[in-house]
Amino acid sequence: MLGVIREVGKVIVGKENLIKHTVATLVAGGHVLIEGPPGAAKTLLAKSVAKAVGGEFRRVQGNPDLLPTDLTGYYIRGLDGSSRFVKGPVFTNVLMFDELNRTPTRVQSALLQAMAEHQVSIDGTTYDIPKPFHVIATEVPTEEEFGTYPLTLTLRDRFWIKYSVYYSGVDEEFEIVKRADRLYLADVANIETVVELNRFSELQAFIGKSIYVDERVTKYIVDLINYVRNHHLVRLGPSHRCSIHLYRISKALAIINGRDYVTPDDVKELVNEVMNFRIVLKKEAEVEGKTSNDVINEALGKVTVPKE
Repeated sequence: MLGVIREVGKVIVGKENLIKHTVATLVAGGHVLIEGPPGAAKTLLAKSVAKAVGGEFRRVQGNPDLLPTDLTGYYIRGLDGSSRFVKGPVFTNVLMFDELNRTPTRVQSALLQAMAEHQVSIDGTTYDIPKPFHVIATEVPTEEEFGTYPLTLTLRDRFWIKYSVYYSGVDEEFEIVKRADRLYLADVANIETVVELNRFSELQAFIGKSIYVDERVTKYIVDLINYVRNHHLVRLGPSHRCSIHLYRISKALAIINGRDYVTPDDVKELVNEVMNFRIVLKKEAEVEGKTSNDVINEALGKVTVPKE
């Protein structure tokens, strides 16, 4: 995994935590949601990761006119009664779905089936999609643009982690401009495939079998989530799926950090990004000036951390 991170770092300037946590999430078996303005290297990140793990990369641009068949595929009917299925971009290993919240709910539902079941249904026929299959989706901040469709709670919960990205600082932008002759084309030609796709799948299985999580750390994850779920300012808290995702990504992060076991620090490093977008606050929270991150940080301060 460190090799994948190094390769992606060849073309992405800065954003070290975003790269590390994206790679950890994919190795854990999950999907990534990134919120931010255009031109913040989101597409370049997805292409770079796909190239580094030897996977096929496809991209979909979200817009209000998009149809489910634009994602899943469609049939071409011949005059002689024959039909031929044309696969959509969802038949890939890494799907970059740009501006997902600009697509209507029917398209979101089609993506949900692919993420949840690794298959899609077209005209009553079900097709399996390749494995591994990962979605790196972006969404535009809803307060900054009209014509957005909020992601359904069910689809949002299928993402394992959400990152908010912003434009780089002056020093990083200076380095970006120096690389402009490659970056303006989102060129990943100098990215090497460091993990073959079948080896990547084996690594996902290895995490489940060979990375140790002490029961006290597992209970720490559950206690953090239940603290937030039962908080007086929370109307809808993180699901059980959130617990699973935090557990799995913590395992992948442990490998990146050079260990075969998970520590509470791995959990702490991830908890805000894994949990905050799944929380729906009560109106009282706005009155009190509290955000989801405030509730999570309160949990981190009050839930007992297991000791060695």
